[in-house]
Amino acid sequence: MRTFELQGAVGIENLKLVERDVPKAGPGEVVVRLKAASLNYRDLATVKYMGGKLPMVPLSDGSGEIVEVGAGVTRVKVGDKVAPSFFPHWISGAPRPELLAALGGPYDGCASDYLKVSAEGVTIAPKNLSHEEIATLPCAALTAWRGLFVEGCLKAGDTVLVQGTGGVSIFALQFAKMAGARVIVTSSSDEKLERAKKLGADEFINYKKTPDWEKEARKLTGGRGVDHVIEVGGADTFPRSIMAVRLGGHVAVIGLLSGMSKDVNVAAIFSQNVKISGVTVGSRAHVEDMFRAIEQNDIHPVIDKRFPLEQFPEALRLMEGASHFGKIVLNIA
Repeated sequence: MRTFELQGAVGIENLKLVERDVPKAGPGEVVVRLKAASLNYRDLATVKYMGGKLPMVPLSDGSGEIVEVGAGVTRVKVGDKVAPSFFPHWISGAPRPELLAALGGPYDGCASDYLKVSAEGVTIAPKNLSHEEIATLPCAALTAWRGLFVEGCLKAGDTVLVQGTGGVSIFALQFAKMAGARVIVTSSSDEKLERAKKLGADEFINYKKTPDWEKEARKLTGGRGVDHVIEVGGADTFPRSIMAVRLGGHVAVIGLLSGMSKDVNVAAIFSQNVKISGVTVGSRAHVEDMFRAIEQNDIHPVIDKRFPLEQFPEALRLMEGASHFGKIVLNIA
């Protein structure tokens, strides 16, 4: 089978397409014939900076069909259309350190023709989606879902501010509109804001033209502030998110695109009674809830670009340029 390995050292240039034997399912395991995979910023960071034990197979997100089940497996069967979990061993409940090992580092990921994984670490996919669409869900969609519904307790009539138009932010837009919320989108591109409007976004802020976007967000809410912020920017945007949110509002901290550390207005956090949640994807129970909602509401992920598996390095470079809108997908089969 074809497999991309990160070999020797970090860097996109160190990704090599190699041949490996097709894995065999052991007790409690399944083998999935992957049909598609998708990219997240985490995958780019892993390849460029983090590495780990090498060689390593990148990519946490994929979709495929089960072609083999090991002894004792009863919850899924050969032929099932599934998505592997980002954290294969986090089934439900609160996160614990021993559960937070992910595909694509430290475990081998989905940049391959086949994936062997615990049978507990896959979920039957929504029937309304293609493999390409399913492959976008395990990380970005679930992160948005947990940030809004699990940690944020989103309800109809709330106002949600989403930063940018990457995978997590577009899913947050789609889920928030599904729930009857009002959505404000920020971007440096008027073209991307126009595309967000077509997905149902209600208000728009170009942060290049309006650097103090937190003040504009308050203005758009009559001075009250937004109920939820999907915070993907990191160090540079987090202080502004605190100032954009209402008294008792919620900031879901998800990304670090602009860095990991900066001075924070602690007084604003406690005086505003801001609720801050760190969100690292989610459990299989969260996946199951999200998949039901996606199927019942016929939500379809937004895919910007598609590449064959062989062009995985080119797909990473597109992500590096941050010009995409929604998700970048690899066709495997």
